[in-house]
Amino acid sequence: MASVTFSGATRSFPGTDRPAVDHIDLDVADGEFLVLVGPSGCGKSTTLRMLAGLEEVTEGTIHIGDRDVTNDAPKDRDIAMVFQNYALYPHMTVGENMGFALKIAGVSKSEIKQRVAEAAELLDLTEMLDRRPKALSGGQRQRVAMGRAIVRSPQVFLMDEPLSNLDAKLRVQTRAQIAALQRRLGTTTVYVTHDQVEAMTMGDRVAVLKDGVLQQIAAPRELYDRPANLFVAGFIGSPAMNLLDVPVADGSVQLGDLQIPAPTDLPRVVLGIRPENLVAADTGFEVRVDLVEELGADAYLYGPSAGLSDTNVVARTDWRRPPTKGTTVRLRPDDLTDLHLFDPATGARL
Repeated sequence: MASVTFSGATRSFPGTDRPAVDHIDLDVADGEFLVLVGPSGCGKSTTLRMLAGLEEVTEGTIHIGDRDVTNDAPKDRDIAMVFQNYALYPHMTVGENMGFALKIAGVSKSEIKQRVAEAAELLDLTEMLDRRPKALSGGQRQRVAMGRAIVRSPQVFLMDEPLSNLDAKLRVQTRAQIAALQRRLGTTTVYVTHDQVEAMTMGDRVAVLKDGVLQQIAAPRELYDRPANLFVAGFIGSPAMNLLDVPVADGSVQLGDLQIPAPTDLPRVVLGIRPENLVAADTGFEVRVDLVEELGADAYLYGPSAGLSDTNVVARTDWRRPPTKGTTVRLRPDDLTDLHLFDPATGARL
């Protein structure tokens, strides 16, 4: 096992206006589970492929432990990668797939058998070692791909959206298995996903990327409670944070008939309020209910607020007695300490 360090790591493709990955500085501790998250095209998979040696590093360096691997071939980096499409050999059994890399490396048959058996037990694949991939479900195939990585005992696991081909229920189950397995093995892991719920539930820390630039890296709770900028605030959380562009007057902003302190000299700010921090009340601002999503234990209302230039607002509401579509409700923040202020020009947190 080892730490991973990106120092000003950049990847530029010919004919493009900006780097796909722009001077990333990132430290992954030994044994840490780090998740790279962001929208499509943000550079997260390119960052992972740079670490794997599958993409050239245009500028900067990458270290695994104390070793500079920037120019090393993938086979010399002591990493194992799990892809989204499983990449299993259809003509081989599960056991043969898991042990194939060891066979190529010249490991003895007895050691391959032992290491495959240990990995199969970890992943509950022991009874499937003689089956072929076509006889397995998607979740089982993904566990075989995990087993193929585990038997190599690498310094670092790299996972590129490994759950994206699974259905929703299986995704939830498998992400819990992967997180538990990583904690048990203690292997440094860099995991890529576009799903912020996946990122928040799996990672020790989460790195948020946008347009190849690292926006924030922090523990999931810190990302949620103190987003560094407007992009992180809007990306992390489901449903997304309400971001309201409001004027500042005499050190406060007006939210309906509420005055909320805004200690800034800016003429306008973006006020961030999470849906669960809005409650129905006699004071606050009015929202016309256009849609109610009933999700069992949760219900969310959506609609425009006339007092906020018809800005669309989402709020969590009482799932037992949700409001009716077409009605008007009055909402207010339940705790002013849970509000967020951002500079509308730079997007930075105030």
